[in-house]
Amino acid sequence: MNNRYIIYALLMAIVTYFIRMIPMVLIKEKIKNKFIRSFLYYVPYAVLGAMTFPAIFYSTNSIISAGVGCAVAIIIALFDKGLFTVAVFSCISVYITELLMK
Repeated sequence: MNNRYIIYALLMAIVTYFIRMIPMVLIKEKIKNKFIRSFLYYVPYAVLGAMTFPAIFYSTNSIISAGVGCAVAIIIALFDKGLFTVAVFSCISVYITELLMK
C-alpha cells in the first residue's frame, strides 16, 4: 500500500477530530442565543439534504426513475412512516419504473 494514502487518511482523521473537538473545548457554557441555537439545530438536516438529494438523482440509470423514487419517498414520509418503510417503497418504485422503461 502506498504510504501517501496512509498519510492522507491520518490527516483526514486529525482534521475531523479537531473540527469536533474545538467547539467542545472553547464553549463551556450553554448557548443562550435563540438564533444560534435554532441555527445549530437545523444544520444537520440541511447538510443531510445537501448530501442526499444529488445522490438520489444520480444513483439510477435514469433521472425519471430517480424522480419517481424521490416522489414516492416524500409522499410516504409525509404519512409519518418509518425510514425502513420509506426506503423499501422508494426502492421498489425505482425498480418498477426501470423495468417499465426498458
